[in-house]
Amino acid sequence: MKLYYFPGSCALAPHIVLEWLGAEFEPVRIVKGDPEYLKVNPLGVVPAIEQGGKLYTQADAILHWLAASNPDANLAGDGTPDSEYEINNWMAFLTGDLHPAFFPFFNPQRYTVEPDGIDDAKDAGQALVAKYFDHLEKHLDGREFIAGNRRSIVDAYAIPMLRWGRLLTRPLKEYPNLSAYLERWEQNDGVRRAMKEQGLIK
Repeated sequence: MKLYYFPGSCALAPHIVLEWLGAEFEPVRIVKGDPEYLKVNPLGVVPAIEQGGKLYTQADAILHWLAASNPDANLAGDGTPDSEYEINNWMAFLTGDLHPAFFPFFNPQRYTVEPDGIDDAKDAGQALVAKYFDHLEKHLDGREFIAGNRRSIVDAYAIPMLRWGRLLTRPLKEYPNLSAYLERWEQNDGVRRAMKEQGLIK
């Protein structure tokens, strides 16, 4: 198994899950636009997992695939409709709402044709992130995990999103629940192994 990643991207989420699972895999750091990687994944994005002649892409789908392939790890729902809904609801929130909200901040040039519109695009992105952070901050009040009462693929995906939050003008420390949640996870052995492999910590 090969996991293709770019440091600090959302590929950190499946990297974390693979560490939690104790899986044997080769982390492969890519360079954006590398023609060799485009031969593997024509879209050129991460994460991607290559195994048994198949290529698995899209972080959400990969995380669900890993959870389904390792049911004893209990990283998704418990099979009941409500439990599956809770996992899917929060994954949709993270991948469909929070993650895209960062795009205007990281790539403002895609959202304006005016040279002086860059700052406005970045500010708009940060305002949208703040809206979703406020929602998650309230949800985590008195909770250790985002979905249910145990760790899941949702937590794995939330970790890189919250780490990105440290780059914003409004610091993550203004969200006490989010800050405490992230700090706890950054002490987790599997999370630390993944971050160390990606060069995010020493």
